[in-house]
Amino acid sequence: MSNLRTTSIPVTDPESGLRMTEIFYSLQGEALTAGLPTIFVRLTGCPLRCVYCDTTYSFTGGERLSLDAIMAEIAQYPCKRICLTGGEPLAQPNAIPLMQRLLDEGYEISLETAGALSVANVPTAVSKVMDIKTPSSGEADKNLWSNLDYLTKHDQLKFVIMNREDYDWAKQKLDEYQLDKLVNTVWFSPMFNVHVEALGDAYASHSPSVDVPNLARELAEWILVDALPVRLQLQLHKIIWADAKGK
Repeated sequence: MSNLRTTSIPVTDPESGLRMTEIFYSLQGEALTAGLPTIFVRLTGCPLRCVYCDTTYSFTGGERLSLDAIMAEIAQYPCKRICLTGGEPLAQPNAIPLMQRLLDEGYEISLETAGALSVANVPTAVSKVMDIKTPSSGEADKNLWSNLDYLTKHDQLKFVIMNREDYDWAKQKLDEYQLDKLVNTVWFSPMFNVHVEALGDAYASHSPSVDVPNLARELAEWILVDALPVRLQLQLHKIIWADAKGK
């Protein structure tokens, strides 16, 4: 099975629109709706540069579409489930009106956000899937901790773990902020798409073909030993299609 894509619909009102990288229909690869058919709406642009980023193609370019054009393209698909992703969707202010229009049309929405921009104005009916950036991401200083005040049991948090140091840091933040009490689910996910040297000395002897499985296995064991109230996450789209686009 491959991802289904469409050509872009012409812009009708650029001033009220959004810069889009792609809209496509696939299976959700992660979080609570993993495995379910989903329409992915990927916005262009991101203020962060995480070392493991698998969607760097969305940093620039794209095409500006009106909200009407975006809604029309979404309506082509036999699905009422939306994943608003990027890049960083909240970097474009009109992402909020788009979410509200989608909700008004009866869509179920999850928002993938890096946690560096405020989620205060995100409609409460939207399920926020928010990253907390670990030290090895290179962007941990961008975590906007005040965002925790706007999370509910409808939302989810995700830590991408690259090594034992990231795990210990994430475990400390989990306890410090009682994160499992704030949201539906806290995910610990082993990184993908990073060169082996970035993992540190503990993985320096591993070949790139085996370091990710080893990291996933070790992460699972660490979670078990500490009995953490988190869920291990593997990205289905990377397993099925070996790419980033079923996300």
